[in-house]
Parts: sequence; structure tokens; C-alpha cells
Amino acid sequence: MYININEPKREISPEAVKVWRMSNTIGHIIALVIIAILYICSERFDWYNWVSIVLYCLGGLAILSGIYSILIEPVYLQRTWRYEIDQEFIQLKHGRWNQQHILIPMEKVEYVRTEQGPIMRRHKLYNIEVGTTTSNHVIPAIPAEEANLLKAQIATFAKIKEPENGEGEKEHATNN
Repeated sequence: MYININEPKREISPEAVKVWRMSNTIGHIIALVIIAILYICSERFDWYNWVSIVLYCLGGLAILSGIYSILIEPVYLQRTWRYEIDQEFIQLKHGRWNQQHILIPMEKVEYVRTEQGPIMRRHKLYNIEVGTTTSNHVIPAIPAEEANLLKAQIATFAKIKEPENGEGEKEHATNN
């Protein structure tokens, strides 16, 4: 009764590490600038002393979070992400400690689209979003040519009709 399903073997692009590092760096710099501005305001306008202590703690946490999300997390995600697409299923597998293995039956796929933000555009990468009636799933950081082929392949396997007004692609300012 059980179906033998092989483990997904296809990897996402190694360029994803650079994209995620740039994106996370921008986010953490913005957070640290906001914390610094609040700290300067607390000193200048003589706010309560506990506000400065809280801002110091938030700054320290932001720095620790930045170290993890800029140096460690992108490499970890790129090494653990796997996907496979065939006529029956889309398989997504990621994570080492908290491992997720998702099987999406092709008959449940309602739409497939590519997404690309400015940093991803610079590195010629796309995220592929696959939508079902109850959820959507993203395959991150696929090279442009491969992403277009995968989008067409998934649409063919799922028997999705291509929209005439270009709704199949959307561009975001975010990259994740």
C-alpha cells in the first residue's frame, strides 16, 4: 500500500547565500540604526534610565541575531534545502534539526509563479511559489533559466493554464 518515494536531490543555487546575507545585513543595519536613534533620544531628552538599559539589551540582541542570520543561517539553509519535481509530486525538504519534508500532489496545485526582488534580480535568481487550495510553498533561490523551466514543467504537470495578462510573475521588494 505504501509508495516508495525517493529523497529529493536537487539543490538551490549557491548564490542564495550571498542574497540572504545582503538581505539580512540590510535588515539588521536598519534595526541597529533605529535602536541607536532611540538611545540618542533617551540621552538627549533625559528619558528614564531603564529605557537606556533596555535599548542596550536590544542592541546586544540585534548584534547577536545579526551574527547568526548573516554568517551562519544562510549557509545552513543552502546546504539543507532540497527539492524534486516529477509528474506526481513536488517534494520540498529542508532543515537539519527540525526537518520538514513536504509532498505536494500535482493534482492539488492551483498556481505556480516566480518572484524576484532587487537583490535576487542582481544575482539572476527567482523564488518559485507553488499554491494549493489551502497553502502556498516556496522553492527559494533558483537560477533564472531553471526557474522558468520549472515553472513551465509544474504548470504542465498540474495542467495549469498560463494567464494572458502576465499575472504568473510578480516582483517584490523583499527577497525571502
